[in-house]
Amino acid sequence: MTAKFDYDVIIVGGGPAGSTASTLLAQKGHKVLLIDRDLHPRFHIGESMLPMSEPVFKRLGIHWDAQEYLAKNGAEFIDEVSGSSIRFPFAGQHQPYQVERAKFDHMMISNAEKHGVSVHQQEVVKDVNCDKEKVTVRTDQSTYSAKYLIDASGRSTLMGRRNNSIRRIENLGKFSLYTHYKEVNAEAADMLFETGDVKIIIVDIGWFWVIPMSGRRLSVGLVVQKETEGQARGPSLFERYFEASPLLTAALQGAEREFGIRAEADFSFTNEARHGLRYACCGDSAGFLDPVFSSGVFLAVKTAEAVADRLHIALVDGCEAEVGLHSAGDDDYLIGFNSMRLFVERFYHAGLVRNLFFVAERSKELKEDILGLLAGDLWTGTNDFQHKLLRSRQARQLMIKQSKES
Repeated sequence: MTAKFDYDVIIVGGGPAGSTASTLLAQKGHKVLLIDRDLHPRFHIGESMLPMSEPVFKRLGIHWDAQEYLAKNGAEFIDEVSGSSIRFPFAGQHQPYQVERAKFDHMMISNAEKHGVSVHQQEVVKDVNCDKEKVTVRTDQSTYSAKYLIDASGRSTLMGRRNNSIRRIENLGKFSLYTHYKEVNAEAADMLFETGDVKIIIVDIGWFWVIPMSGRRLSVGLVVQKETEGQARGPSLFERYFEASPLLTAALQGAEREFGIRAEADFSFTNEARHGLRYACCGDSAGFLDPVFSSGVFLAVKTAEAVADRLHIALVDGCEAEVGLHSAGDDDYLIGFNSMRLFVERFYHAGLVRNLFFVAERSKELKEDILGLLAGDLWTGTNDFQHKLLRSRQARQLMIKQSKES
C-alpha cells in the first residue's frame, strides 16, 4: 500500500535557512510545511550580508527596498592602538546589504508564504521520527507526516541534539555583548552611512563590530575571545572598551541606545550528523561560526539552497529515502565551512589582521584573495590564499578529526 503524506517536506525553523529551503521547494511545486516556534517579526542579531548570497536572494524573488536596507559597499578592519587600517571594497556584480534582521527575516518568511509554503508560527515541535516509510512530526498543536524533514532550527539544533552530534569549537569567540543605537547624528558617523561599510575594530580581548543600518542606526557588539581572571562579562566590560575607542565615542556622541546591553555565549560548533535517513540540516543547525566575517546568513541560505536542490531531484525521482542523498554535497559543504572556520581561527591565533590584512595593499593578488573570502566566493577553486588555508597543518588535523568522527 502506498503511504499517504500530509506534506512532501516539513521544515522546522523560520529563519533565513528555513525560509530559503521552503521557498525553493515550493517554487518547484512541492507541498511544504514550515513550522516556527516564535512569531515574526522578532529581534535577531547578525545584520550584515555577504555579496555571494545575492544570487540566492534573486532565486527567491527577493526585492530590496532602499528605504529599509542600506547597501553594504565594503568592510574595514581597524587597529586604533597602532593606527593601522585596511578597507576591502565590495565593488562587484553582487550588491550586499546591511539589514535589520527582524524586518529581513519577516520579509523572507512572508516571501515563502507568498510562494505557497504553509507557514505555522507559534507552534512548537515536540517530537520527530524519521524512519524508512515516512517522517512524523508531533507539535504542541497537531501531528504531521511527510516524505522528508529539513532541520533549519538554528542553534536549537533539533536533530543535532537528538543525535548527540553537536561538538563545540572551543578556540573561537566565547561570548558577545551588543546593542543597537538610534539617532546616530554625529558628524563623525556620516561616512559610516555614506559607505554602508561594516567596521571591525580590533581590541586586545577580541573585536568590535560596527554595522550601519537604514535610518541612521548602528548595531555595535563586542566579541570576547580572550578571557582574563576576574574579568567582568556584563555591560561594564562593553562600556570599558567602548569608552576606550575614539571611533565609537565620536560616532555615537548624542546617540540613544534602543535597548540595554545583551549577551550571547558559546556560539561556535559543528554538527557531525548533518544528514541521514529522510532528514537534512541546513543553516546554523548544520554548524555555526564566530560572526567576525558575517558568514551566518550566507552559510544559512547557501546550505539551504544546496539541500533544497538535491531534495527536489530526489522527490521527483522517488528516492528521497536514500540515506546517502546529501553525501554528494559533503565536499562542497566542508570546503565552505572549513574555509571560513580556518579564516576565523587564523584571525584570532595567527595575527591574521596585523600580519596579513594590514600589509595586503602590497599585493594586489593577496588583497583580491582575502576579498574573495570576505565576499563568500568559496567554490571557484582559484583563491590561492584559501588553498593555503585548506592545505595548512591546522587544516589537515581538522580533516583527520572529521574523517574519524564520520
